[in-house]
Amino acid sequence: MKYRITAATAVLAAGALSLSACSSSDDGGDGGSSAGAGDGDYTGETLTVMHYEGDESAMGIAWNKAIEIFEEETGATVDLQTTAFEDLNASAQQLFDSSDAPDVSEYNKGNGTAGQLAATGVILPLDDAYETYGWADKLSAGIDTIAKYDEDGVMGSGSWYGVPNYGEFVFLYYNQDMFDEYGIDVPTDEASLEAAMQAFVDEGVTPLTTSAQEYPMGQLWYQLALSQADRSWVDAYQLYTEEVDWAGPEVSYASGTLADWVDAGYISGDASGMTAEDAGLQFINGEAPMFYSGSWWYGRMLSDITDFEMGITNWPGTTLTPGSGGNIWVVPVESKQPELAEVFIDVTMRPEVQALLGESGGLPVAADTSDIADADAQALIELFNEVNDRDGLSFYPDWPTPTFYGDLNSVMQGIVNGAVSADEANTQLMDYYESYVADLR
Repeated sequence: MKYRITAATAVLAAGALSLSACSSSDDGGDGGSSAGAGDGDYTGETLTVMHYEGDESAMGIAWNKAIEIFEEETGATVDLQTTAFEDLNASAQQLFDSSDAPDVSEYNKGNGTAGQLAATGVILPLDDAYETYGWADKLSAGIDTIAKYDEDGVMGSGSWYGVPNYGEFVFLYYNQDMFDEYGIDVPTDEASLEAAMQAFVDEGVTPLTTSAQEYPMGQLWYQLALSQADRSWVDAYQLYTEEVDWAGPEVSYASGTLADWVDAGYISGDASGMTAEDAGLQFINGEAPMFYSGSWWYGRMLSDITDFEMGITNWPGTTLTPGSGGNIWVVPVESKQPELAEVFIDVTMRPEVQALLGESGGLPVAADTSDIADADAQALIELFNEVNDRDGLSFYPDWPTPTFYGDLNSVMQGIVNGAVSADEANTQLMDYYESYVADLR
């Protein structure tokens, strides 16, 4: 390969991604200013691609294949720049509007991230490319929600600003060997979950590894809120359809339960300073029986866990689950190769790339599932379809405002450190949320 690696409520409820057989075309075509990968000779051209997926992740594996295909068919060279999710989340507003902007980049979806960049003109609309390549036909209603943003940056309507080529959701990873060693049953509802965690604590084992410094604990907080919520609450929280009651049963249960779990020793005080990578490694290394996180970890778990049997299950006893279409490909306003960027995006939607993504432990949006035979991949797809069958995908907690990711992490750290009570945490979150959302209702 020639690429270089350098450091660097209707819409919500409507048929979210279901992994069934999808028809895909790789015809590209050459309408407008776009061209299919095989329709032009770009020898000597360089396309700068940025993402934050590891080489061993399903997305990293599939996108490396897409780069091979792209370079072979176009003659162009890919300059692959890898970054960290946290770093890009913090810098994209400035980076994408500068001379250092990549030509195409993975970016976080949602109102406070991609929506904010769309509303301020930092990423380009892709309506013409969607028409040329037929991407809309490959995205189900629950997936295309995160690709469209209106003039205020609210998802679900307006122009196309990004292309998701995989799905994702959050679930419970567990160490079957540790459950067997201590004679503890894998939980099937929240009561049995708490009983299992107490049984581990009684044996001197911290049952649930997480990170309050980064996203895992915030997503756990959201899952606990969702366990008490319905779709109308999700619409209010994510789409601003009505005011969110920050003293109501959903948020009160989430913050109060986490505070109780820290006090009970179910979550270690060390979580305050841990990154997502720290928490994931604790689980991978067999140091914790449970880890609540996303499907983006799945391929790595399969490759890195060699000393115990891993199991996966949806959060016990709930209907709603954090999840959506995956992060999206966007084209920065300062892209030097916007047309070639569209060609690359289209390659990532090819059936062979999508099938590889699925075989590697990801959740493709445009694959024929008959092409995916791996048992581990099928297990993940089955778990995901359980969520879809109950219309469970409920997006992510940090989406409502541009700063809510950091705000939520800060509050989670306060809960772990004992610096704030559950009620104080809810008041802080309300203030952060309403300071932005009040003007959008």
